[in-house]
Amino acid sequence: MSIVRSILLAAAQNQAINDFALKSRVVKRATRAFMPGERPDDALDAGAVLTKDGRKLLYTKLGEAITNIGEADAVRDHYLWLFDQLKERGLPACVSIKPTQLGLDQSEARCLEHCLALATKAESVGSALWIDMEDSSYVDRTLALYETVKATSPRTGLALQAYLFRTPKDIERLRPLKPIIRLVKGAYAEPATVAFPTKSDTDAAYEAISRTMLDWATTGECTPVFGTHDIALLERLVAYADGIRVEKGKYEIHMLYGIREKEQARFRRDGHAVATLISYGNAWFRWYMRRLAERPANVLFVARSIFG
Repeated sequence: MSIVRSILLAAAQNQAINDFALKSRVVKRATRAFMPGERPDDALDAGAVLTKDGRKLLYTKLGEAITNIGEADAVRDHYLWLFDQLKERGLPACVSIKPTQLGLDQSEARCLEHCLALATKAESVGSALWIDMEDSSYVDRTLALYETVKATSPRTGLALQAYLFRTPKDIERLRPLKPIIRLVKGAYAEPATVAFPTKSDTDAAYEAISRTMLDWATTGECTPVFGTHDIALLERLVAYADGIRVEKGKYEIHMLYGIREKEQARFRRDGHAVATLISYGNAWFRWYMRRLAERPANVLFVARSIFG
């Protein structure tokens, strides 16, 4: 599986494959396993169906590492519009952004302005902003961004990656803020000097960090969010939370659209706070390859969805 993962991550960085995939009807069809469509209305309509069982939603427009600050302004404006759509449709949803999509590489100050504007907008419509974590070269800047935004918009959440060696120290740094942290395993091609190269080590790190966050939840110092499709791991974390008397509403489970749908519905029926992340947009190829690389068994899942 590690070989398959390496191949998928390498494909994500290949521009020729990216260009081919974006024009391929077969590949586009395959993406429907993980996203309902490229248009925001596709995502909004799909989300409205999912909320019938009481789950919440997260929306993200695909794309990262823009090349000029004008593109960042356009992304900000799109998300401002999206927040209005969430309010108009009455959807229990948040928005999750990538800092490089809002100009982090071009101007950290402008990126911060955009994030503050979006966090303020989110609160005005009863929603919240999530800040995604990108590859390891962005961690310090993203942490600083989160610290500033969280100070004025306390409902803002941050994604952290369990496979990075530094993550336990990063959550300790954030602890005084009473952070809202969505822990994911990590889906970027990172060198072995900064991240665990094996799945078993990443899994162990994920569980250890999650237990720490649940311990902090007992005193209100953290809101843990488990962003994983590893059902056995989730069951262990739920059992641990029960054992230390962390109520179900004090932590959340986040999964992707189209994956583990039966389990998402089951966790919701059991009274857990569950949110489904729905992605949209036409810059989907790199994101799609990373989703497959997170769990290479998804390749078989996608094949079945194409060929029946």
